[in-house]
Amino acid sequence: MAGVTNPPFRRLCREFGGDQGVYVAEMVTSRALVERNPRAIRIVSFDADEHPRSAQVYGVDPATVGQAVALITGEDRADHVDLNFGCPVPKVTRKGGGGALPWKTTLFAAVVNAAVRNAPSQVPVTVKIRVGIDEEHETFRDAAQIAVAEGAAAITLHARTVAQRYSGTADWAKIAQLKDMDLGVPIFGNGDVFSAEDALAMMTRTGCDGVAIGRGCLGRPWLFADLAAAFSGSDVRVKPDLATVSQIIVRHSQLLADYYGDESRAAKDMRKHIAWYLRGFAIGGETRRQLMLVTHLTELAEQLALLPNQPFPIAGEGPRGRMGGAKRPHLPDNWLATREVDDKMAIELMGSELAGFGSEVTGG
Repeated sequence: MAGVTNPPFRRLCREFGGDQGVYVAEMVTSRALVERNPRAIRIVSFDADEHPRSAQVYGVDPATVGQAVALITGEDRADHVDLNFGCPVPKVTRKGGGGALPWKTTLFAAVVNAAVRNAPSQVPVTVKIRVGIDEEHETFRDAAQIAVAEGAAAITLHARTVAQRYSGTADWAKIAQLKDMDLGVPIFGNGDVFSAEDALAMMTRTGCDGVAIGRGCLGRPWLFADLAAAFSGSDVRVKPDLATVSQIIVRHSQLLADYYGDESRAAKDMRKHIAWYLRGFAIGGETRRQLMLVTHLTELAEQLALLPNQPFPIAGEGPRGRMGGAKRPHLPDNWLATREVDDKMAIELMGSELAGFGSEVTGG
């Protein structure tokens, strides 16, 4: 997730969940990597003790995606590359990227093929997709088959369409359908997993091989400890009280300050995280507003220390992060007219990537 799954947050998650999962870096554009944009290069830089190192890439031009994967693997920057074809953000889909791209089957195949060809055999390339652009334009079956044929090592399905974005309920039945296709690679489910119980329920109902966590970990890095316990058969769960959550917030902010080398930037970046961490706790609006205005970590720690302790709230469970309603997807002109890409559209897509992707670095 852009702006969230940076090294400080991944470290925090690993401190809870250990080596029980793969913690994926922020999504980065292939063009920005090829141009060696400093921010992009930093996104595919990992802590020395972080293994496996998992990079997440997206783009619309096969050659550029291939070059980006060659850069990542040639410089030994990651042990795994995930191609994101699930992003529903308009600034990505209007250029044919993210969840829009699998509609163009030949182009989709070429992008996956370029990534796989440029990754050494010991670096698996996996693919994340959505159900489709909307209910009338489903792509997940074709996309999964194509990706596997081109060498993808695993498929993750976010069980919503691009039009749904993050609204409504994920259709886990689609994950079960994909698993039933018996493609010969692991199938991971994604969507509406906010607790260990959700993860267990998804695996039981769909038969998927594993669960991918997105919004569920926002303000809940301890979720990975819960997942590790659940998958090992334990019913022990982490439910930190407010005092413990406050300590985690301070730890998170300190890691960010070390990462940025700038306390004020860390404090600003923490604002969204604080809102997620404190969701459901009985804290007045004015207190929340004051926490959002802090500029130094000492001030943050002092204000958190003044909060009266309370147990983890039931209201703290459930969705966090992006919500909103379904929206008509933003797509290139005439995108849905055909599943092929003609020469004119190919030139337009290349122009969009050159003009925008490199400067934007990330998707959402």
